[in-house]
Amino acid sequence: MKPRHQTPGVAARQNLDTRTSGESSDRSGTVTGKDSDAIRPFHISIPEAELTELRKRIKATRWPERETVTDASQGVPLATIQKLARDWGTDYDWRKCEVKLKALPHFITEIDGLDIHFIHVRSKHENALPLIVTHGWPGSVVEQLKIVDPLTNPTAHGASASDAFDLVIPSIPGYGFSGKPTTTGWDPARIARAWVVLMKRLGYTRYVAQGGDWGAVITDLMAKQAPPELLGIHTNMPGVIPPDIDKAAQAGARTPSDLSADEKLAYEQLKFVYAKGIGYAYQMGLRPQTLCGIADSPIGLAAYLLDHDARSLELISRAFDGHPGGLTRDDVLDNITLTWLTNTGISSGRLYWENKFASFFGVKGVSIPVAVSVFPDELYPAPRSWTERAYPKLIFYKKHDKGGHFAAWEQPELFSEDVRAGFRSLR
Repeated sequence: MKPRHQTPGVAARQNLDTRTSGESSDRSGTVTGKDSDAIRPFHISIPEAELTELRKRIKATRWPERETVTDASQGVPLATIQKLARDWGTDYDWRKCEVKLKALPHFITEIDGLDIHFIHVRSKHENALPLIVTHGWPGSVVEQLKIVDPLTNPTAHGASASDAFDLVIPSIPGYGFSGKPTTTGWDPARIARAWVVLMKRLGYTRYVAQGGDWGAVITDLMAKQAPPELLGIHTNMPGVIPPDIDKAAQAGARTPSDLSADEKLAYEQLKFVYAKGIGYAYQMGLRPQTLCGIADSPIGLAAYLLDHDARSLELISRAFDGHPGGLTRDDVLDNITLTWLTNTGISSGRLYWENKFASFFGVKGVSIPVAVSVFPDELYPAPRSWTERAYPKLIFYKKHDKGGHFAAWEQPELFSEDVRAGFRSLR
């Protein structure tokens, strides 16, 4: 494989404006502390040479023959990925995404020996509730860009100043601009503990948490660990599947006869997900390093990242056919490009290998207040019955008639409304 240039994530980290201990805290998020605990401004700097190299590699792609079916049952259709390649290699402009990112305050801090990157946006409104929001795979902080203003500046979006949040949006270890673990052990539970450290380091003595995909698992585990500062959580991929149902679905067992209509629908979708819908999770859970080719081929990386779930792939395919709904072509390419530029295709995938104990969708044992949003095109629609059983302190539950797995990214208005409503009773 042709060697890659130094990743911009590394280059950017060398461009940090490091603060020394003893400086006073301010509203931008910089706080005092020991050198190892320092919170430093983080500056994104992507060399033009990296973008030139990316376009060169895209245009040099060696294509396979088309699939032998007329649907997506064999994976990302050749026509879809070729349309993506045409846009990515010619019309797409990364600098537009970079402008959006640079408009927000970025920071980095070392936790447990690893650099953690995060966006920290404080609301202009007094008494804003601190909220840490965690993305998933194949994602990044790009997923949360559309919810920053609605949550920190609610009065500009038809909501009350009393609904304002201070937002903390970290990059999961091995993703985006965060450091890449060089030793084992960075599993979801450890990340959950690191997020507690981060919020304490920012000086927050009470806060809430939100997550989808891996972010949902991490947020559930934060809630299970129940640090006293954590008032409650919101999730759009709730871990509610009862253990016996989870085991049966993984085994592909016949649908139990005693399920309600909602439970039957959830079970059948979950069974499909386990059987055919999350092949990437099994691959990365067993042999993530074998995927090293996606670190060398942008189109290989793009195809792998597109194939998260059938509904999302359908949504993305429509966008590249000129019919966007929820996600645009630039949305998709922003996320893939960030993964390429930081060379985190493999390091992000190792989280699946690290996850030895946490069920993706199963009950985690959460006992603090929980708010839940259910979007119809999620991997499975969580029935209220299972949700109430999994979260004994359920304070909010809402089912939507549109939206899918990447809720904050696809349906930011609905998502933001739910987050405001879900946490209102905890203020």
